[in-house]
Amino acid sequence: MSLLQSTQLRPDASASAARRAFIRAWPEFQNPVAWLVALILVIMPLIANGFFLIEIFGTTLILGIIALSLMFLAGYGGMVSLMQLTIAGFAGYMVAVFGVSANTNISLGWPWWLATPMALALATLFGTLGGALAVRTEGIYTIMITLAIGAAFYYFTNQNWAIFNGHTGINTVATPQFWGVDWRSDIAFYYVILGVAAICYFAVQYVSRAPFGLALQGVRDNARRMAALGFNTNAHRIAAYAFASFVAALGGVLQVWNYRQISPGSVSVGACIDILIIAIVGGITRPIGPFIGALIFVLLRTFALDFLVKVGLDGNRFRLLIGLGFLAIVFWSSDGVIGLWERWRRRDASAGARPGGGRHG
Repeated sequence: MSLLQSTQLRPDASASAARRAFIRAWPEFQNPVAWLVALILVIMPLIANGFFLIEIFGTTLILGIIALSLMFLAGYGGMVSLMQLTIAGFAGYMVAVFGVSANTNISLGWPWWLATPMALALATLFGTLGGALAVRTEGIYTIMITLAIGAAFYYFTNQNWAIFNGHTGINTVATPQFWGVDWRSDIAFYYVILGVAAICYFAVQYVSRAPFGLALQGVRDNARRMAALGFNTNAHRIAAYAFASFVAALGGVLQVWNYRQISPGSVSVGACIDILIIAIVGGITRPIGPFIGALIFVLLRTFALDFLVKVGLDGNRFRLLIGLGFLAIVFWSSDGVIGLWERWRRRDASAGARPGGGRHG
């Protein structure tokens, strides 16, 4: 009888263990707030006009994707890269060069389904080669090398006319049209951005918990010990750059489709630093952090100018508000908005656990 009972209990125990493993792997599926946010994002075209749909939420998701690539490197690999926007810009330029644009003397006229994979592949290779240089250094030197790559690419695009059309850039870049749908129309393009952002988010979540991601975090914490265990630490870091470069390249393709043009201003040094600010403000240890930081950044960039004008100040000082907000968040939390939220939750939980702290019916 006992043997029969133990046999009957095994499937239940196995199912319970599988459920616990699923919760550990994908905790957001057990979070009602995550489901609510996902529902709002899905129905956003029903409640927002074209401006908010693309210029606010669409731009937020695109910048969030690019900042997510930086978060992956910094949060899981301990490598702060300032060339992620450069990689995104490189992908955007390749879409314009290989695809169709108003600059017929530069663009090769390939269809989007050929130009886009080529752009993604070349941008990933570009970021991987840059990462292979950066992994030979640590700390501030990694930051300086990646910043130097970004600055060099900016000045090269600004001065090269044969491929990048100099400071004018490449305009009227063609966007995908198939199945009878203009995928750059507001609603269709929003869902394209949302789909790519969701794929990138869950891909980063999955990779961070996969053996490669766990090994990368071990390299971050103690590279010498991981090397002593037989891991090739430089290979793991370069592979992390390759993965992050592909994510950033996806954001760059969406960005050039969004604006239908690209110029050196899109890959300036200031714009590269903006991606770092976005990642830090949102929280550099969680994949959701870059999207939160991107939303804050886009809202400030869009509405701070009008606010300053209304209070009688120079509207061009809107970056001052961004800087002050950045300093305030970093001062109160080293992990950005995510850290502030976690601190508030712990404080609320500890207050409820104290004697007399709970509510009585």
